[in-house]
Amino acid sequence: MTAIAVDEACDDARARANVLRLAIAQSLTGANAAVIFATGSIIGATLAPSTSLATLPLTIYVVGMACGTLPTGAISRAFGRRVAFMLGTGCGALCGLIAAVAILRGSFALFCFATFLGGLYAAVAQSYRFAAADGASASYRPKAISWVMAGGVFAGVLGPQLVQWTMDIWPPFLFAASFVAQMVIALVAMAVLAGVDAPPPAATDLADGRPLVTIARQPRFVAAALCGTVAYTMMNLLMTSAPLAMKFCGLSVSDSNFGIQWHVVAMYAPSFVTGTLIARFGAPRVVAAGLLLEALAAAIGHSGITALHFWVTLIVVGLGWNFAFVGASALVVETHRPQERNKVQAFNDFLVFGMMAIGSFSSGQLLTNYGWPTVTAVVFPPVALALAVLIITARARRGTVQA
Repeated sequence: MTAIAVDEACDDARARANVLRLAIAQSLTGANAAVIFATGSIIGATLAPSTSLATLPLTIYVVGMACGTLPTGAISRAFGRRVAFMLGTGCGALCGLIAAVAILRGSFALFCFATFLGGLYAAVAQSYRFAAADGASASYRPKAISWVMAGGVFAGVLGPQLVQWTMDIWPPFLFAASFVAQMVIALVAMAVLAGVDAPPPAATDLADGRPLVTIARQPRFVAAALCGTVAYTMMNLLMTSAPLAMKFCGLSVSDSNFGIQWHVVAMYAPSFVTGTLIARFGAPRVVAAGLLLEALAAAIGHSGITALHFWVTLIVVGLGWNFAFVGASALVVETHRPQERNKVQAFNDFLVFGMMAIGSFSSGQLLTNYGWPTVTAVVFPPVALALAVLIITARARRGTVQA
């Protein structure tokens, strides 16, 4: 028992060192994402041949996330997570460079390609939270995940402010300089991640493990994946639509930037306590609280179209996303063995971001054709479904444990 305790202490010390770097990288990567979400639909409305395609660049961004998840897992499994991190940040730097060129040339297709590269970068960044849990003790894993996610608080300040400071530097090319700055931030993240202690898996770790289909059939994995998918997709639906909806309502770009800034802060600030809440109350209760907050955000957004309504909607949905997504991530970690982690985590993220791509594209169509109230109303049925599955699974597991 003493030897086990010493080993766990050593593993947690290594994990804590990684958490610091991963949290910094999370903040820098989140700033890149904030630039894309704050500007993507506005640039899309300017460059696209039809206003209904205004959110297509954001949809392509999410498609990039979905396409990048499985390769990220495969690269991490074969060469280690650090190689995947370097490739991801490289895609992030290219995203900024190509997006700036697209704005200068007025090319909608090139801008969409840039956001696809940004999505690949974001797909790699999604593995930061799981990398933080690698090798950590069972008690420290939720906190490790939560602390890495907390790095996004800085992203909520940096990203929108970066847009505010740089959007008019290169007239008449609105936001071109913002993406040049984004490129620089991605290169800084690359330097930070180069020091992460994430060696390639040992050969013995690659030899064993259950088939993915066996793991995915577990009721606990189904509930975790569904809740994570719903939480992220519904948050993305509101976040993607809000800047363009605010523009349609006659609100300014500054109003939009302010809303996105506090939305991103709300997404990540609770992470300072989410891990502790999970340890105290259990992941299912925290996930349920997050889903209910997302439903509340949709109700607030449905009730009015003033700047305050949009701001509160974005803040509350950010809070809900944090509880639901961090909690669902903690549930995923409980469903696999150490040697199965890369394939299971990549598959989970593929499900999440594949569905997000559909939701992101639908947001533009819903907003253009039916308006903001319809966008907010769409949130309620998926949230209700996820809550029902979560409750049924938790009760079934409780009954099995008691038996």
